[in-house]
Amino acid sequence: MNPFWSRILIAIALLPVVLGAVYVGGWWVFALVAVAAALSLHEYWLMARALAPLAPAGYVGAALALVGAELSGIDWMLGGVLSTLVLAFVLKVFSSARPAATAAISATVMGALWIGGGLGFLILLRELTPHGRLALFTVLIAVWAGDTFAYFGGRVFGRHKMAPTTSPGKTWEGFVFGTAATVFIAFIALYKQDFLTIPQSIGLGVVLAIAAPIGDLFESLLKRDAGVKDSGSLLGGHGGMLDRLDAFLFAAPAAYFAILAFTG
Repeated sequence: MNPFWSRILIAIALLPVVLGAVYVGGWWVFALVAVAAALSLHEYWLMARALAPLAPAGYVGAALALVGAELSGIDWMLGGVLSTLVLAFVLKVFSSARPAATAAISATVMGALWIGGGLGFLILLRELTPHGRLALFTVLIAVWAGDTFAYFGGRVFGRHKMAPTTSPGKTWEGFVFGTAATVFIAFIALYKQDFLTIPQSIGLGVVLAIAAPIGDLFESLLKRDAGVKDSGSLLGGHGGMLDRLDAFLFAAPAAYFAILAFTG
């Protein structure tokens, strides 16, 4: 199947599931995020296999981070992530793998922090009261819109490469289109919602428009190190699960702290 139509069909299939879980909230969001985290971590371990990451420690640390986010908020989420360091050290002591302990433990902790911690902020956004549902809907749709418009804007008008070595397909023209779409969606979603003011909603859009591409570039840098085009093939034309979530791993934390700053 043509990669373009594959992307469209998979998006149509997954969108109701994601939006439905966000609407209901609670453990439905947790379950969705937990599955996404497990699949993304698996793809990450494969990309980082040359460093011999200690996958069990990463899975446990990420799981504890997500449970902590759901039950007790950011403090316990951070504790879950940090537990990865101890678990990885213990496993490395008894491991016979040859790569250096520094590389193996660092790769493991980064996976738990980047993926488990990043996705944990989606849970924290949904738990914001009393506007968590609106906040998470806004972040998801704004980032999706930005990614879509950046893709098509870059294909049609792209002339100037943003990061030619790290991600040759990204252009500044695409970034402009993506930024405009992200800010517009954030503004429309929050307009007259008694949540953020108009300047704050635009500010949130700007934060998302900057953080999401950085998240995308971050994963591109890791894929370049690993010598792969996509993190996997689970989602057909979309690549792997991590390829679809990379922008949110930076955008979700940025949005969470921006909203706290605006409403605090």
